Amino acid sequence: MADEHHDDHGNTVSAWFLTISWIVAWTVAAVAIILGGALVTWTLIGLGLSIVLAVIAGVMKKVGLGRKEPRPYPQTREAWEAARKVSATAGNN
Repeated sequence: MADEHHDDHGNTVSAWFLTISWIVAWTVAAVAIILGGALVTWTLIGLGLSIVLAVIAGVMKKVGLGRKEPRPYPQTREAWEAARKVSATAGNN
């Protein structure tokens, strides 16, 4: 697995947009609560912003600013054991 090559590792425009915008949204909500804002109000504002920002990131992904290829599925136990046997026999030769 260590020798696999991945082009993006999640480093896409839509992923970074979502991460940074959620950090900003929840930081603003937390500061507002600390400064005396209503807990429920600012929590709902944070949740609402999170949903809106997730939709925007989804649209960004659809227009080509996200992952270019589908995420590879994890191996099954049988496939992992078969690959391990092949590498073990190749190492003994």
